[in-house]
Amino acid sequence: LAHEVTLPADRYTVVDTKLIPTGELKPVKGTPFDFTTPHAIGERLAQVPGGYDHNWVLNTAAGQHRAATVYEPTTGRTMEVTTDEPGVQLYTGNFLDGSLKGKNGVVYGQHAGFCLETQHFPDSPNQAAFPSTILKPGQTYHTTTSYTFGVRK
Repeated sequence: LAHEVTLPADRYTVVDTKLIPTGELKPVKGTPFDFTTPHAIGERLAQVPGGYDHNWVLNTAAGQHRAATVYEPTTGRTMEVTTDEPGVQLYTGNFLDGSLKGKNGVVYGQHAGFCLETQHFPDSPNQAAFPSTILKPGQTYHTTTSYTFGVRK
């Protein structure tokens, strides 16, 4: 939860109690969803019931663009995510319950990890204001997402 995340997104998709998008896009400014500047994932996690499992609306036009930057302050490890998708989902392992064991028997409890998933907005087919995910006969869908790792000295 100490990983610092930056998301170039001024809005996020609001979800209901079942984590289904309502169709509303809300500004992140002044909320625990504001990662426009670096913030540790755990810094405001308690302010989001259940944890993060939301889509951020990236501030970009078409083409390859930055979706996220992650920095781990203890080791200096970095990760940059680029994509041609319009959104990125941040998920904070909300449903990890300790039943999974990793390397050397490490137990993965709630919030023991996070995911950054580039995507079109969830429930796009049912939300007219979201970017379309309809693929017509004869059309081809192609997307590219890159995860680049490094170390900050």
